[in-house]
Amino acid sequence: QVQLVESGGGLVQAGGSLRLSCTASGSIFGIRAMGWYRQAPGKERELVASITSGGSTNYADSVKGRFTISGDNAKNTVALQMNSLQPEDTAVYYCNVQRWSLTYWGQGTQVTVSS
Repeated sequence: QVQLVESGGGLVQAGGSLRLSCTASGSIFGIRAMGWYRQAPGKERELVASITSGGSTNYADSVKGRFTISGDNAKNTVALQMNSLQPEDTAVYYCNVQRWSLTYWGQGTQVTVSS
């Protein structure tokens, strides 16, 4: 099992910045990728950004140029720096870990961007 602890999130005005962090513990051997998804009310959960253990990154088109994902394999952490936040970024953000063929989720952290 993998346990995920998220931190960050909160309320920010449009144009502001927030940083999300996630730390994995437990059975961490074999983690292939870590990332962040988000789910807004009434919408499906969507990928925001991900990073593989080799450092390859992937971003949703809607956040390219504004969000930056980073990972630390030694500490089993992943962070998401979010700049130029917009009201449409408001959602619950979930940390995600891919380990072997399994997927693990954090409990979610609320990000609210006011206009």
